[in-house]
Amino acid sequence: MTDSTGSTWRYTWARQQNERRRRAYRTVERAWRRRDDELRRLRALAVGLQGTAAAGVGLPLALGPGEAVLRAVPGAQLVEVRHTTVLPAPDLVVEAEPGPLRHRLPDGVRITDAGIAVVTNRRLVLLGGRGRRDWAYGRMTGLLHDPAAPVTLIQVLDRRQTSGVLLPPGAAAEFRFVLTLAFADAIEQRPAVLAQLDELIALHAESAPFRPAIATPAQARISARVPGGRRTVAVAAALTLVVPAVLVESDPPVTPEVASAATAAPGPGVTRPPQPSPSPSVVRERRCGAPANPMGYDYCGGERVREPDHRICDWFDCVPQFWAGRGYLVLCRDGAVSLTGGQPKPCAGHDGVRRTVDR
Repeated sequence: MTDSTGSTWRYTWARQQNERRRRAYRTVERAWRRRDDELRRLRALAVGLQGTAAAGVGLPLALGPGEAVLRAVPGAQLVEVRHTTVLPAPDLVVEAEPGPLRHRLPDGVRITDAGIAVVTNRRLVLLGGRGRRDWAYGRMTGLLHDPAAPVTLIQVLDRRQTSGVLLPPGAAAEFRFVLTLAFADAIEQRPAVLAQLDELIALHAESAPFRPAIATPAQARISARVPGGRRTVAVAAALTLVVPAVLVESDPPVTPEVASAATAAPGPGVTRPPQPSPSPSVVRERRCGAPANPMGYDYCGGERVREPDHRICDWFDCVPQFWAGRGYLVLCRDGAVSLTGGQPKPCAGHDGVRRTVDR
């Protein structure tokens, strides 16, 4: 797309702007994709995790009838709380966005043994060098996952002292989720965990980042050409206000004859340079996430667009063969716009329809 002046600095500005927008979008999109993959992996784990007795082969642990090993985590440590405390009741909450964990001990907690933490469908066991510590799900009265350290504290009916496990930071999140599933199975509430994951996946899908609008040369402002950008333009504007005021006080008065000569019309053969026409203004009303555009298109709801403006692909990311569509304007889930709204299989090949483009 060319502008009326054919100047090259506008193209340079548009190229730099588009590259900056692409880099920012890719960074956000990668983080969003990682979290989406993790949530879907956890849901698949929640559906398929069953455990087997064979998974406990080689462990110094005698399994009861029907007991199965779900997960074994080496490098775990047994911790005990020095003072008496009351932990919250065990729940089935899946953390929406767990933060980073540091390998440290909370205040008032000490390490007393080390070994392997084993999660079965009936209990959590710490197989340490000094012996074995069991926490049966049916006797749990309190459970707390430290939000800053990879420590899980547990209270049971048959033991007064609060104890728990300190895990390697990289294995803590998976361990906590498997423990939540095991406790949910013990009280026959695994569907509640699946429902939470489905809700988290749906909410995360709604936060998917939009592809950035494409910057065009026509959008470049004169401040982009001036060294120093908008700051230099602001200083120049201030000087245009100060200098005339100084000249009014310092210059001698101008006579009417001089004033009329100064404002006389130009003589024959003298032409005034053409004044640049103002660029089309961009609508600055609410757009509900739509890119700025002079057509007034947005995602806020309103009149459907069946005959879009010929400039739409300069401001929106259009699908290939956009003008072959025979419906109304819609935004696809991959961020492109299509003219297939109301038609069979709208946004085919672009993950379906996200919302309608209105005006």
